[in-house]
Amino acid sequence: MYTGIVKAVRPLIDVSAHVGSTQFVIDFTDELLDELKVGASVSVEGTCMTVTRQTGPRVTFEAMKATLDRTNLRRFKTGDFVNIERSARMNDEVGGHLMAGHVATTAEVVELSIREEGAFIRFRVPPEWIKYIFSRGFLGVNGCSLTVAEVEGDTVTVNLIPETLRQTTFASYGPGDLVNIEVDHQTMVLVDVVERTIAATLSRAVPIFHG
Repeated sequence: MYTGIVKAVRPLIDVSAHVGSTQFVIDFTDELLDELKVGASVSVEGTCMTVTRQTGPRVTFEAMKATLDRTNLRRFKTGDFVNIERSARMNDEVGGHLMAGHVATTAEVVELSIREEGAFIRFRVPPEWIKYIFSRGFLGVNGCSLTVAEVEGDTVTVNLIPETLRQTTFASYGPGDLVNIEVDHQTMVLVDVVERTIAATLSRAVPIFHG
């Protein structure tokens, strides 16, 4: 599990494609390396990944095709930067909201605005996932816990405070780029239960015919 608070933005030292998978080598700080072991889970741009090798500060991850198809990791190349969060430990402060690192879908960035009076990022979410997103609700975007400012049709807007811009990769994104989206699990369960309940109720309804 993760808290949705990005701990560092780190460079991709190497991105290399193999048959059925892609290998990512990321340069970690001493803080990120603390007690890190092979097999540990790390959030990379909001995607839960497993450490497969560690050589000094260089940490290696492998992403299978299914992960690449579902996330924006397929677009990254050597030299790019990614959001990093180590998995939460017992008694860690949850400054955002609990996240699993299970990316539901990607969303296309429509606009990124950074001005003195405020900043925001706006993106278009696939229709099958937009039903789980509500204004003032929580949303995981590239591993960062954010509050939804507005939902208009299939387009979602979230505001970005200066600290979020400083501590994440958002400032490097632009129209046409993809962001990883993790919807709030409790909201998803609630919406699905309500939909199933309504569908079951309608299917049992007896039509009334007036002669």
